[in-house]
Amino acid sequence: MPANSSTAKTLEIQKTNMNKTSFNIQGMHCASCAIKIENSLGKLPGVKTANVNYALAQAMVEFDEGSVNENALHEVIKKEGYSVVKKTEDGDHENHMEHSGQKQASRRAIIAFIFAIPTFVLAMFMIQIPGDIAGINPANWLQAILATIVVLWPGMEFHRTALRQLRSFSANMDTLISLGTSVALVFSWIQMFSHGALYFETAALIIAFILLGRYFEAKSKGQASKAIKKLLELGAKTAHRIGTDGKTEDVPIDQLKIGDLVLVKPGEKVPLDGVISKGDSSLDESMLTGESLPVSKHVGDLVYGATLNQQGALTVKIEKEPGDTVLAQIVRLVEEAQQKKAPVQKLADTIAGIFVPIVIGVSVITFIIWFFTTGDITSSLIPAVAVLVIACPCALGLATPTAILVGTGRGAEEGVLIKSGEALERGHNIDVVMFDKTGTLTKGAPVVTDVVAFDGNENEILELAAGLEESSEHPLAKAVLNYASEKNIKPAKTSDFKSITGKGLQASVGKKSVLLGNASLMQGENISLNSNEKELSRLQDEGKTVVILAVDQKIVGLIAIADTAKDEAKLAVSTLKKQGYEIVMITGDNRRTAEAIAKELGIDQIEAEVLPDQKLEIVKAAQAKGKRVAFAGDGINDAPALTQADLGIAVGSGTDIAIEAGQIVLVGGGPEKVVTAMNLSKRTYRTIKQNLFWAFIYNIVGIPLAAFGLLNPVIASAAMA
Repeated sequence: MPANSSTAKTLEIQKTNMNKTSFNIQGMHCASCAIKIENSLGKLPGVKTANVNYALAQAMVEFDEGSVNENALHEVIKKEGYSVVKKTEDGDHENHMEHSGQKQASRRAIIAFIFAIPTFVLAMFMIQIPGDIAGINPANWLQAILATIVVLWPGMEFHRTALRQLRSFSANMDTLISLGTSVALVFSWIQMFSHGALYFETAALIIAFILLGRYFEAKSKGQASKAIKKLLELGAKTAHRIGTDGKTEDVPIDQLKIGDLVLVKPGEKVPLDGVISKGDSSLDESMLTGESLPVSKHVGDLVYGATLNQQGALTVKIEKEPGDTVLAQIVRLVEEAQQKKAPVQKLADTIAGIFVPIVIGVSVITFIIWFFTTGDITSSLIPAVAVLVIACPCALGLATPTAILVGTGRGAEEGVLIKSGEALERGHNIDVVMFDKTGTLTKGAPVVTDVVAFDGNENEILELAAGLEESSEHPLAKAVLNYASEKNIKPAKTSDFKSITGKGLQASVGKKSVLLGNASLMQGENISLNSNEKELSRLQDEGKTVVILAVDQKIVGLIAIADTAKDEAKLAVSTLKKQGYEIVMITGDNRRTAEAIAKELGIDQIEAEVLPDQKLEIVKAAQAKGKRVAFAGDGINDAPALTQADLGIAVGSGTDIAIEAGQIVLVGGGPEKVVTAMNLSKRTYRTIKQNLFWAFIYNIVGIPLAAFGLLNPVIASAAMA
């Protein structure tokens, strides 16, 4: 399908019939919190899917409004001990991005270290202060007070959450931290009065280190949605609405309605998607397409919200509401991509969900074994506490979503919109990359490639041809007229114009009789091709459509027209081949045209004259041989193949249906972005595996070491942070 000059048009995503809502959740401190909420939401009647993303602190729920409403969803969250943050009209994404409470996390960590460091110094260097209070050195009292402040002030969030979990007979990461620090603190108070070993610095530093880890985590999560923030900043905030009396008033864009007329002055952004009803201009659409060249716009052309008007004033009739614009659809794509979990994450989430109860059990067993072995409570308590504080389900829970957040954000910056974490996972081990030809590897619109003059010069040939094409409605006419315009050649004035269906055009230019068409037209008029046949065959062998120009029964020139390869296509194909991918080009065009393009691009495998259902079968056939297939296409006829492929890559210059079917959308449509998408998938999946490896290794190694008494609780807490 030919690409539209404005690639953004086709990024509108079809709406589903499912009721879908998303809201932010406060109070989650680890991946097991997200699992717990997700399971509780999933048990509600009418809830089809519930996805709680710990990294975003956000829930996305699909539900049947006839069976359950959004308030019921919120109540489930509250019963689990968490709170729901409702999105406001103007703060929707600000809440989304600032949910992590980065400042609050920073403040708590600083307070914890202010009190924990003196506690550590007093204990480590066994500093004694002259005098005593109730028979106890003031330095010990100071340790006790400072540690208690740390555990019960900045550390109070752990205890609150642990108590909420206890009420519902469950446990999470905060349960481990609360248990470990509370036991260490209370035990130290008891020991202080019996003049035994103290572990105040252990309790204080555990809280401080974990709060420091929470701060780094909050900082990481706060940066996760910068891509969305940048996209939203692109949009206009106000518009000049034209009233029925012709006067303009400035209104916020959310007050605009479909059918409203707005004035867009030079240098201003188009407020919402619409159609030009008055004026001509050039618009900078680079924010949507990545193309640096401005696009000429005239009455009747579509324009898109957030694109920049460069020249004349335009009157635009609004056709899309704020939530349905191309920009809004892109934002939605990025948001949903960050929400959805990759299959590999399910393993980590499952482990994180059952992790805490197991760790508590290991801690209890550790204490019992040590007590029976040593008979000493102190010797038994230290490794038990170390087990509690070294365990880290957070690492497991964050391994995948953090990588996906970075991957989708980076992709959005580079014009690669990833619709799900699953797409990133699928793209890491592709064997074959199949390209649709028209609109994906080629520009999708015919252009003049050659002008051959047998009599006269090229300009004269173009002048006559453009004169005839000016009256024609044939798709190739525009290519000839555009080329003549680029060469500043004015079409010749014609008379007695006649269109000969399936063959070409006939007209008079002055006293000359002019014919423009195919070989069949020339043969029908008894015009010989003899001396010109070699040149005609050469151009046709290159896969080009050739129109022949004859004047007064004599052939004077040839004009070759073709859908040319995109500038970046050859490099993209070459790069993918070097990376080891098998490349296949699929097209409905004739084999000769397909072979010409394939030769130019360096593609060896071609499937030509293919029908839409045959594209699907080609993908299935490759999969049946055990190959994993990525398919890149842009047309409605590509949708089945995009859906069937292991990884569907929709070119942004394509149709709504193709984009809905694809798992990755390339904004701007350049085939070089297929390379970017494949590389991004590989890097993200590699990062996920590395994250999971270190998270598993940390827990597998750390917990036994702590249980055997080889890790001091302070070292354990620092390692976890």
